[in-house]
Amino acid sequence: MRLTTLCYLEQDGKYLMLHRIVKKNDVNKDKWIGIGGKFEPGESPEDCVLREAREETGFLLTSYRLRGIVTFLFNDQEAEYMFLYTADGFTGQPVPCDEGTLEWVPKEEIDRLNLWEGDRIFFRLMDEGEPFFSLKLHYYGNRLSEAVLNGESMELLDVLDEGGEPSGLVRERSMVHERGDYHRTSHVWVVREKPDGSHGVLLQKRSSRKDSFAGCYDISSAGHIPAGDGYLQSARRELKEELGITASEEELEFAGFFESQYEGDFYGKPFINREKAAVYVYRRPVEAEHLELQADEVESVRWMDLEKACQAAKTQADGFCLQEGELLLLKNWLSEHTERSGRTSGPEAD
Repeated sequence: MRLTTLCYLEQDGKYLMLHRIVKKNDVNKDKWIGIGGKFEPGESPEDCVLREAREETGFLLTSYRLRGIVTFLFNDQEAEYMFLYTADGFTGQPVPCDEGTLEWVPKEEIDRLNLWEGDRIFFRLMDEGEPFFSLKLHYYGNRLSEAVLNGESMELLDVLDEGGEPSGLVRERSMVHERGDYHRTSHVWVVREKPDGSHGVLLQKRSSRKDSFAGCYDISSAGHIPAGDGYLQSARRELKEELGITASEEELEFAGFFESQYEGDFYGKPFINREKAAVYVYRRPVEAEHLELQADEVESVRWMDLEKACQAAKTQADGFCLQEGELLLLKNWLSEHTERSGRTSGPEAD
């Protein structure tokens, strides 16, 4: 077990950042981080942060506080426990740092730096005034593979390149939406054919606790694709979790990809949703009243005529968050496949 401290000095709306460009075999090479280092024998966290601040900056900290504990795991190495501090009071004259270049950076510009992706999470927590937190961050190379805040896993998504493929960058979900990062989702439309040959679609009413479009009627089942997962794998899981429907791979018929973008403001924060969705159709018999709904995601479900759903999307009717383009994709697919059965070729067969 390794014990370390990490400290961010703040002054005039800026953090003192260390650009690690000196050491050759440095896990932090080229990254911007705070000051700090390993405990020496017999040191307390306060002893360590005071000594490291003096050695790396020349400053004596006079006002500082512990903001949280970060459990840092890199590849399969031993865990490192970092005591994270901020300091808004210090005296002395700055000295050169032998581990890199020190620079005062405005807080609003921190996000533009080459940071560990998990650092963006604790910067947000500190900026929002979180009193104390425990954050676990697990990396394989530069890729964030796990983030757990106060014992609860955070949702991580693959950020896509302009070609619509995973770029190798993994980011926490709320940050993906704040920044408008291109990401993946899977959508499943539960459809039934009526005696006259028209179709009805099952709509779910989003929970009032959702962070976007709360209480609105939406796709039968949809969800973000966790980093590293596939479209079909995610579609089957979401269908089971949200509606209690267990579908085989063959029962989810691939209708195509649909890309969309939405910009708005939810709970005082920007929300930019830029997504690539794999659209699937489920046509097995479904009795809506017997579905097992995921309480924290789905308030209720209802059948709606497909043409009426298309009209609601076209007019942006109140209480609906449907995309007209996606419903037209579904409508066209159904017109071509009504007499067929079985799954068409999809992006993958997980």
